[in-house]
Amino acid sequence: MSYDLIVIGSGPGGYVAAIRASQLGLKTAIIEKESLGGICLNWGCIPTKALLKSAQVFEYINHAADYGIKVNGAGEVDFKAVVKRSRDVAEGMSKGVQFLMKKNKIDVIMGFGKLKGKGTVEVKAADGSTKDYTAKSIILATGGRSRELPNLKQDGKKIIGYRQAMVLPQQPKSLVVVGSGAIGIEFAYFYNSIGTKVTVVEFLPNVVPLEDEEVSKQLERSLKKQGINIMTNSTVESVDTAGDLCKVSVKTAKGTEVLEAEIVLSAVGVTTNLEGLGLEETGVKTDKGKVLVDDYYKTNVEGVYAIGDIVKGQALAHVASAEGITCVEKIAGLNPEPINYNNIPGCTYCSPEVASVGYTEKAAKEAGYEVKIGKFPFSASGKASAAGAKDGFVKVIFDAKYGEFLGAHMVGNNVTEMIAEVVTARKLETTGHEIIKSVHPHPTMSEAVMEAAAAAYGEVIHI
Repeated sequence: MSYDLIVIGSGPGGYVAAIRASQLGLKTAIIEKESLGGICLNWGCIPTKALLKSAQVFEYINHAADYGIKVNGAGEVDFKAVVKRSRDVAEGMSKGVQFLMKKNKIDVIMGFGKLKGKGTVEVKAADGSTKDYTAKSIILATGGRSRELPNLKQDGKKIIGYRQAMVLPQQPKSLVVVGSGAIGIEFAYFYNSIGTKVTVVEFLPNVVPLEDEEVSKQLERSLKKQGINIMTNSTVESVDTAGDLCKVSVKTAKGTEVLEAEIVLSAVGVTTNLEGLGLEETGVKTDKGKVLVDDYYKTNVEGVYAIGDIVKGQALAHVASAEGITCVEKIAGLNPEPINYNNIPGCTYCSPEVASVGYTEKAAKEAGYEVKIGKFPFSASGKASAAGAKDGFVKVIFDAKYGEFLGAHMVGNNVTEMIAEVVTARKLETTGHEIIKSVHPHPTMSEAVMEAAAAAYGEVIHI
C-alpha cells in the first residue's frame, strides 16, 4: 500500500499530524503498536487529570463545613472506583481518536513501525507477521517513557513508574516520590489528598525546578501545609525492597536518612522511544537520545521527519501537536511559521495549580533585560476569597525599556486556564500597558493578570 504520508505513533503529535495532513489532501496512514492516543490519552495527561479531579472532590467533601455545608459522616475513598473512572475517561478519549481517524479517512495500521529503506516502513503485527508500506513522507512520533535511574530500577511492584502509579491494585499507606517535576508533584498531591503518607525527594534546591523560584517556594509551602513531606537538595542513593516496606536511603545536606514506604515512584523524567525504529540502518542522525531535525522537523534523510518528545524542545503534548501541524503544513507546501519555544506554556495540575510561560525573572536578567516585575496575590482577589482558594499569586515580567511581555508565572486555583491569555499576548507582542488597559471581568481569577501588570507599573488598585 502506498501513501503520501505515514505517521509512526498516534500520540498527540502523531494523530494531530495525521488529521492535519488529511485536511490538506494527503493520503495518510498512522501506525500504532498499542492504543490510539498514545501515552497522553491513555497513560498520561488525561487519566492523571481524572485522578486529580477525584482527589479534589474528596477534598471538597472533607472541607464542606468551610462552605457552610453539613455532610453526614466522613467521606471515604473507593480507590478501585477512582482508578476505574480514570481508565474509563482514558478509554473514552481513545475511542474519540478512533472516530477522528475514520472521520478524516486515515488508515490505522496496528503494529510496530520501522524505517526500511527509502520511503518504506515495515510494520510488525502482534502475531509476528510483517508487511511493508510506502510513502513519500514519513513522520516519526514515537514519544517517550518513564526514565530509569541505575540505582532506581523499576520492578513494577515496589519501585514503579507513572503507568503503574495510575493503576495500583490498592492504595498504598505510604509513598516516596523521587523527582518533583509535573509528574512527581501531581502524583504526590493525588495520593496525599486521598490519605497516603507522601514524601517527595528532589535533587535540586526547589520543587518544580524549571519554574520561577518564587512560584516553587510558594508551591512548596502549600504542599507542606497539606501534609506532604518535601526533601530538597536530596538524592536517593538506593532502595532496599527485600522487606515488606521499601527502605529508601536518601542523602541530604545533614547526612543519610532512611525512609520507609510501601511504594517508591520514580518520576525523574522521560526517555525517548528510539529503539528498533531503523534509525541506524537508514542513517537518521541522533544526538543524546534525540533525533536531529531542522525548524520544520525534517531529518538529514530525505522524506523522513520527527516530532514530539523524540526531538529538541519541551516534552509536552501541546508541543508535539503544534510540531505535527507545522511539519505537515511544510510537507504540503504551505509556509508555516517556526514554533517559538520560548512561548510554550507549562502547567502542573496539583492544587494549587502552577502555570508559566516565557522568561523566569532569573532568566530574563541573565539574558540582559532590565525588568519591571509585578505581583498580585490571590489573597487580594475577590473571586479567590469567595472560592476559598487564596493561596498563590500571579507574577508578570516586562522589559523596562520597551514594555515587552517577557514572562508570567502563576500559582493558584485554576491558573492553568489563565495562562493562555499571556501566551496570546506575547504572540501578539502586547505590552504591559495594553494588558492594563484591557478590561478584565470582575470578579474572576483572571483579573489578577491585569492587576499584576498594573503592579509592575505602579498602578495597581487592590493591593
